[in-house]
Amino acid sequence: MYTPRSASAEIRGSRSIPGSPTITGPDVHFPPPPRRSSKVLNASEPNLLQTSSPAPATEYDAGNPWTHLRTATRSPFADEKPIAVLLDSDSRPAAVPSTDASEYPDATRANRRKPYVRAGPGVVYTKHDPRLFAVCGNYVCTTGHVTKVLSVHDGELIMTLSHGESVKITSLAFRTPSDPEEEGRWLWLGTNQGDIQEVDIRDQSVVFVKHGAHSRREVVAIHRHGREMWTLDDEGKLIVWPPDESGAPSLAYDHRAFRVPRGHTFSLVVGSELWLATGKEVRVFRPSFNAETVFDVPIRPLCQNGVGEVTSGAIIGSASKKVLFGHTDGKVTIYSPEDYSCLGVLGLSLYKINCLDAVGDLLWAGFNTGMLYIYDTTTHPWMVKKDWAAHDGPVIGVLVDHSSPWKLDGLQTASLGVDNAVRIWDGLLQDDWLESAMHQRDVEYCDFREVSALVVTWNVGASVPESMRHDAGEGDFFRELLPPDDLPDIIVFGFQELVDLENKKITAKSLFRSSKRSHAHDPEHISRQYRAWRDYLSRRLEEHMHGQEPYELLHTASLVGLFTCIFVKASQREGVQSPVGSEIKRGMGGLHGNKGALLVRFTVDDSSLCFVNCHLAAGQTQTTHRNNDVAAILETAAFRPEPDPARQIDLYVGGGDGTMIMDHEICVLHGDLNYRIDTMSRETVLKALEAHNLAKLLERDQLLLLLSRRKNPAFRLRGFQEAAIGFAPTYKYDVGSDAYDTSEKRRAPAWCDRVLSRGWSRVKQLDYRRHEVRISDHRPVSARFRFRVKRISARRRMPAWAQCVQAFQEQKSRLLHQARLDFLVQRCGIDAVDAERLVREREKEAGPVPRPSTSLYSYPRPHTAAE
Repeated sequence: MYTPRSASAEIRGSRSIPGSPTITGPDVHFPPPPRRSSKVLNASEPNLLQTSSPAPATEYDAGNPWTHLRTATRSPFADEKPIAVLLDSDSRPAAVPSTDASEYPDATRANRRKPYVRAGPGVVYTKHDPRLFAVCGNYVCTTGHVTKVLSVHDGELIMTLSHGESVKITSLAFRTPSDPEEEGRWLWLGTNQGDIQEVDIRDQSVVFVKHGAHSRREVVAIHRHGREMWTLDDEGKLIVWPPDESGAPSLAYDHRAFRVPRGHTFSLVVGSELWLATGKEVRVFRPSFNAETVFDVPIRPLCQNGVGEVTSGAIIGSASKKVLFGHTDGKVTIYSPEDYSCLGVLGLSLYKINCLDAVGDLLWAGFNTGMLYIYDTTTHPWMVKKDWAAHDGPVIGVLVDHSSPWKLDGLQTASLGVDNAVRIWDGLLQDDWLESAMHQRDVEYCDFREVSALVVTWNVGASVPESMRHDAGEGDFFRELLPPDDLPDIIVFGFQELVDLENKKITAKSLFRSSKRSHAHDPEHISRQYRAWRDYLSRRLEEHMHGQEPYELLHTASLVGLFTCIFVKASQREGVQSPVGSEIKRGMGGLHGNKGALLVRFTVDDSSLCFVNCHLAAGQTQTTHRNNDVAAILETAAFRPEPDPARQIDLYVGGGDGTMIMDHEICVLHGDLNYRIDTMSRETVLKALEAHNLAKLLERDQLLLLLSRRKNPAFRLRGFQEAAIGFAPTYKYDVGSDAYDTSEKRRAPAWCDRVLSRGWSRVKQLDYRRHEVRISDHRPVSARFRFRVKRISARRRMPAWAQCVQAFQEQKSRLLHQARLDFLVQRCGIDAVDAERLVREREKEAGPVPRPSTSLYSYPRPHTAAE
């Protein structure tokens, strides 16, 4: 039994982190993923190598127990000197964050695995319609016209209170106990009629009601401050409830009231201060039962130009604290709690931020799509560490359970959605930490080798292979693709418009034919055109080998005008496993395949590769349509999930299960993307080409503009890179000539045909060029790559996994030690000396950190269809 030194003991080293805000009014907008960053290669380089710059490995700082929650990635190409770097290298946190609100967090390495807790179901279904909740250890409380207390571990109903039709609970908080062992026993409820109720959960009863505490005004917030409780109503009356002789706040004792501005939209406790938001303005007060304390902080209201109303807030930072507020327009404002200066204005989304909370330097944010995002705020720009679908509908609130280190020997975070479910998440992100640690040590259990690949994309305009015999460029085409001293291990041909999409009769037959899937190698189910091109490519490859090692046909796939044909060297065929194809239709609103994508994925050793052949919406002004096509293609779960969680970690990245394109370690997206040159007439483009001024045209290239930092944070291709373009536009030509379109439409030239890649340091691009074959109104484009693939040794992986698990347990112990101290000092108002003693006693009873068994310590839970 803890006996406090003084009922009004001073709180030392306060690190109060706010609870969940009250959210008002759902917003139906989709919060887009943050911006990606990309640079292009220098066109003057003789050898164009593509590399991604990995985040530097982050060593654990013993003085900063939250450090381990940040992702560290080691590059398989770390020992090689890159010729050009496509991604911005990571930088350490700037002294003052950027004030450019258009600079969105980098989401190129976001992990989409849900951070499940390892014990319990991870979800509590409330079976009513709450808009407020609180979590303390094993208890989750939801409220409205009915208050329920349920078990986090099994969802069992522990207590229910009905308040009647006229009474609604508008705020709640777990009351500070006199003994921390009884944390979570008492609950304070504020009503719409100005009353405050104290509930004893163990006895399942209302033990005290302070009628008229707020004079029939709605109690909008209840905060804990050490051994005090603060309540606030919508008229601006703030009451400080001091502790009684037992050391716990009491509704029966005298209290002190203050007046603050009305119009509360959000508030949180920072140290001994209340930061109160009313609309766009934030004011700071120092409420105290001590009459000598000055209540008003002598500063002007904190407000930044160009931001919306405050919806939420959090305290971020493990070393130096910062106060952060989320706004209706998706921006966040960052303030110093020392001098109240604004440290930055950043954009998280284009749309409303519903709720925020923080674990150290990691900011958790909820949006109306049901998505939760976790941002690493130590990098510049911020990085999206995780994003996942948490709820079926808007996220109402997210909060960190600061009592869980003391109550549960862990750190849990909870979220409430309009689906009436409270979901419990692992605040330590254990699975992510272990996966990252294993990737950093992959040289200990992986053998790496390089595989070369050639990717060719070509809109053939319904041409047939026989036309190639009459084209003077055919011989050069294959000689350029297949130099005898550097033959690729893998060849991917991606064709578009193998059938005439402008011929309405032919297209209609293709669109409305039976939906029965055809087998890739069954000639009865392959059209004459596809079969002709497959046979032509096979024959030309065989002729070009001149007795060298032959190629084998690995896979073909077709969708109306799209056709993908993949060949592999015979010596590599054994290492290439499980080729699988899929299709995504984007024509006519996603119903038909005249536009869309063909996907083919396979593994090489223990690395996953995915090739995406695209044909996007045409037209100079259809950029938004093309962007929507890209988003749909990349966000579609096109493949069956990998059921084995261990294989998920081995084969896929970003917490993926293999269902989506960006789950794969190496992705190449190619095709007729149809992006054009903006704001230039045909004559201006032709004059620039005559002057060999490609730079002028590339400045207005729609795709490069979208890949830049200045536009459209929702653009999904920011996770991909493209080598510098050093060739003339590939569209649109008069067929059989070198003249750009002279038809009545006189279309302006454009780089419609592109090849982009994504590999997180597993990909190097060797060249990027066009070829002079004139049977179509497009020129073919090719790109050569080197891929770094791995083979995993199960025997060597076991000790590496055990060492990672042990390291996590040790760091978890250090982190929880500090979290327990913070909880006792900040949330319970215990003297720092006594808090240290209590924590040491608790940890001594628990004993030393056990050494885990690899046979018992499982991999992360796999995704399931139900989740």
